[in-house]
Amino acid sequence: MSWLVDTCVLLDILQGDPVFGPASSRTLDRLAPEGLEISPVTSVELAPYFLGDSQRQETFLRDVGIMVSSSWDIAARRAAEAAWAAHIDAKRKGLAAKKPIADVLIGALALHHDGLVTRNPADFRRHYPSLRIVEPD
Repeated sequence: MSWLVDTCVLLDILQGDPVFGPASSRTLDRLAPEGLEISPVTSVELAPYFLGDSQRQETFLRDVGIMVSSSWDIAARRAAEAAWAAHIDAKRKGLAAKKPIADVLIGALALHHDGLVTRNPADFRRHYPSLRIVEPD
């Protein structure tokens, strides 16, 4: 299988963040032998940083050793639907503020990988408590 990489981890590297960039790079280097992928959502979220130039984005991802996941299937869709429905229910009851649709979709796909690499574990654990998460160290 492989690890799904959250957008924030790639932005750490792409933007050369002095605090998080090195930790994110080390973590991806350590997990690379197991395989690294991003969700289609992350691919879309990254596009503005490459001014919509798909070739530049693909070159960056290839250089980092990451592929775009093609494993979105019925199980991932159902997990995302259930998590989003639960979130909207909580929001209607005043128990949730943010609309994390990107996190819901990324987390659902991560369930069908080895887990998720992210700096924002709480954003995913509330929807997917069983999701295996690695934080950059």
